[in-house]
Amino acid sequence: MSDPAQQSEHFSEDEIVPARKRPRPGERRLQILQTLAAMLEQPGAERVTTAGLAAKIGVSEAALYRHFASKAQMFEGLIDFVDQSVIGLIRQVTDREPAGPNQAGRIVALLLQFAEKNPGMSRVMMGDALVLEHERLQERINLLFDKIEAQLRQSLKGSESATPTGDAQVTASLLVAFMQGRLNRFARTGFKRLPSEHLQAALARML
Repeated sequence: MSDPAQQSEHFSEDEIVPARKRPRPGERRLQILQTLAAMLEQPGAERVTTAGLAAKIGVSEAALYRHFASKAQMFEGLIDFVDQSVIGLIRQVTDREPAGPNQAGRIVALLLQFAEKNPGMSRVMMGDALVLEHERLQERINLLFDKIEAQLRQSLKGSESATPTGDAQVTASLLVAFMQGRLNRFARTGFKRLPSEHLQAALARML
């Protein structure tokens, strides 16, 4: 995986290193995560099983568990990627854009574009892929959106127009709810209704 602060990556099966008889250290682990992400990108995909994942890669289930203690740990690997990507993208914006509504809008736009390029990850972000999985996974996603909301609140509070704290909290909460709604629609329509649809017009209404 490349540095998320560098670019909005596409975490796809195309990046999987060609199979070797003896994969280098960490190579099989990365292949497992990339294949899991690719399986989540299938519209209407059923709950991913370790048996299905192993079959997709062409290894035994036992081989999966040599790299991950559980399926929950595999999903945690995807959440780690999402978390690092989100933080990296936010840092890109805050380093280049002064605090204010434009900064907040840019953050929302980049995060939705990241989800659009990574359909499987969008299902992780909205929690759809985590249904029936360990509850700590959903807790981590909730924490991620709490961090996003805190940053949006800070962006709005730091504007030169001195946005009142109460207004910043309401707007930040609204922006997060908007993001979650767009991610949900993206997954529910089989990735046909893009998160970026009429995005600038929608942001202009909210900001």
